Amino acid sequence: MSFFKSLFGGGKPDSSGKRAEHKGFTIEAAVYPEGGQFQLAGVISKEIDGTVKQHRYVRADRFASAREAADRALDKGRQIVDEQGDKVFG
Repeated sequence: MSFFKSLFGGGKPDSSGKRAEHKGFTIEAAVYPEGGQFQLAGVISKEIDGTVKQHRYVRADRFASAREAADRALDKGRQIVDEQGDKVFG
């Protein structure tokens, strides 16, 4: 299964309900099964001037459980927000 297909609606993400707020951003895990493991992926969103902006990310990391992948996806999302802030959207 292609990770693009999984990330953009062709797969079956298993976020395990993991979501976090960080510095005004919402970070949601969007992990998906890949090769017998779970691929780290997520979505960062924020409302800016009345419009919700989103940034999707996928990393090479894979984990044995969806829960561990989701936890790490939130950590990675926080790191992205800390490093890029609003620049992540453009």
